[in-house]
Amino acid sequence: MGFDDADPGTVRPGGRTARVRAAVLRAAGDALAERGFAHLDLADVARRAGVGKTTVYRRWGTVTGLVADLLVDMAEQSLPRTETGSLLGDLRANARLVWRTLTDPRQGALFKAVIAAATCDAKTAEALHRFYDVRVREWAPCVQQAVDRGEVPAGTDPYEVIRAVSAPLYYRLLTSGERLDEAAADRSAEAAAAAARAGVYLRDR
Repeated sequence: MGFDDADPGTVRPGGRTARVRAAVLRAAGDALAERGFAHLDLADVARRAGVGKTTVYRRWGTVTGLVADLLVDMAEQSLPRTETGSLLGDLRANARLVWRTLTDPRQGALFKAVIAAATCDAKTAEALHRFYDVRVREWAPCVQQAVDRGEVPAGTDPYEVIRAVSAPLYYRLLTSGERLDEAAADRSAEAAAAAARAGVYLRDR
């Protein structure tokens, strides 16, 4: 069964559907990084991916549908969390992963474009929220492990701790324009770890 015959949403790993999806999403990411959401066009994406326009319109339907699937793919392809044996080590690994992603020429531009689109498009915003929910859930267990080791108080909210790590890095990327480097990533991790140890992120505060 070829791509055009597949049920909506069906992706057969290793099959033509998967290959076409990968090519189209790669092309969509390139177009977003180069031109931004406002200039994203399904026909242009099809041309870049080397597939027929009908295939793209049938599978994704709209630009927002394509961006939503791109975010799903980005979440699936993201690196798994690192376990170092300490909260600070784990948060530093998370911060450095975010830093590397946001400073990558393609990925940084891609995130800027998607975040900008999310401010004015509800479906893109929903997809972006799902993406970050997946990533926060991936890393949250390291905080619970720190609770179990006695590094931070019981009742610490793992999700708030993980969000606190990346928030300053996104602020630099999108708002202040300050240098985003490894030192900034490490400071963000250290601040989040110190706050967690001090009980700032207790659920019942």
